[in-house]
Amino acid sequence: LEHVPSLQNDYYALRHGQSLANVAGVIASDPNVACFKYGLSEEGQRQASLAGQDVVTTFQQQQQQQQYQGLLILSSDLLRAKETAQAVADAATKANLPLYNQTVILQEWLRERGFGAWDGGSDENYRKVWAVDALDAQHTENGVESVACVMRRCAQGVRAVEHDFSNYMVVCTAHGDVLQILQTAFEKMDGRAHRSLPHLETATLRRLVLKKNETKTKS
Repeated sequence: LEHVPSLQNDYYALRHGQSLANVAGVIASDPNVACFKYGLSEEGQRQASLAGQDVVTTFQQQQQQQQYQGLLILSSDLLRAKETAQAVADAATKANLPLYNQTVILQEWLRERGFGAWDGGSDENYRKVWAVDALDAQHTENGVESVACVMRRCAQGVRAVEHDFSNYMVVCTAHGDVLQILQTAFEKMDGRAHRSLPHLETATLRRLVLKKNETKTKS
């Protein structure tokens, strides 16, 4: 998104609620497993319900300032994100918000970053990956998906939404690393700095604001 001057939709990041993988302390990024396993814990379900109310309130408040065409709920297809997004969609429907297609739209570009050999292991290993990230956004050590690769797929995803929609509140329901890197793209920062941004807690809604391009002034 480095050369994108503006966006025609409002974007929000929503991390999934507490999952059974969070409770177990394991990394679950493989779609062959995580699309069917490691859904929300009981606490995660409660968090997702509250996140739904947060989205409804935010939409209603923003709607007073601008007339949205509607609400677009996008989600990773990993189970924990899908369950969170569905809770948000249920809240939106109950509040009679203009939800696009009255459903959640699954998007593979919002899948969690691939963690390669670390997948299925302890989530303490995230810090090992992030330490290398801070040195090299292109690294694929131990088979991880590089920060640069995640940033590219996120940027392509946003551009596709921009092509198809205008004046929507877009909720991107996904995972810690992919949303951290998506925010880095919105900030137009070097991918190596993604962990320098505030950590996104479970079931937290955060507005993503595209940084304006700097205009060069003649001396």
